[in-house]
Amino acid sequence: MIFLETDRLILRDYTEHDFEGYCKLKMDAKTMYYLQDIQLHSLEEARSDFNHVLNDIKSPERKFYFLHMELKDTHEQVGSIGYTVVANTPLGKLVHLGYFTYSKFWGNGYTSEAMKKVLEYAFAENDVYRITTGCLAENKGSERVMQKNGLIKEAEHIDYEWHDGRMKTRLEYRLLKTEWELH
Repeated sequence: MIFLETDRLILRDYTEHDFEGYCKLKMDAKTMYYLQDIQLHSLEEARSDFNHVLNDIKSPERKFYFLHMELKDTHEQVGSIGYTVVANTPLGKLVHLGYFTYSKFWGNGYTSEAMKKVLEYAFAENDVYRITTGCLAENKGSERVMQKNGLIKEAEHIDYEWHDGRMKTRLEYRLLKTEWELH
C-alpha cells in the first residue's frame, strides 16, 4: 500500500472506506469540469469504477497509481492525484499523470505539493522513466502546477479537443527521470 506524506498532505491508496468520498469527488461537476471523460454520473457507475481501482491496487501488474489526497491535520479530502501506466520499457514505466481537486482548495499550492511527492515516488521508488500530462490551455492553474514541478512543455495542439460546446487548445507536458534527477 502506498502512503506518502508532505508538510500538509497525506497521499495514500484508496481503501474500501473511501467509497463515499471517491463518489463525491468524481461526481462533482466543478471539480471534474476539465475531466468530463472520467466524471462519474451514478452510484452504479461509481461502484464499478471504484471496485476496478481497488482490484488494480492488489494486482501484481498494477496499472493505476491514483492516490487519495487529504489534509494531514483534519483528514479532509482535497482530491486525487496519480498516474496510469501506459507501457513498460527496458528503461522503466511510461505513465500519464493526472490530478483533480475540489475548487475550494484551488490556489493553495496543495496540488503542486502533492505532485512533487508523486514525482519523487514515481522516479525514485516505482521505476518510472517518463511522465506525460497535459491540460486545456485555458486551465492556467493546472498548467502552473506542471511548471512549478519542472515539467517541460512539449506541444500545443490548436483546436484539439471538443469541450463544453467548442474546440479548445490542449497543452502537453513531460518529465523524464533524468530531467527530474537534475532538478
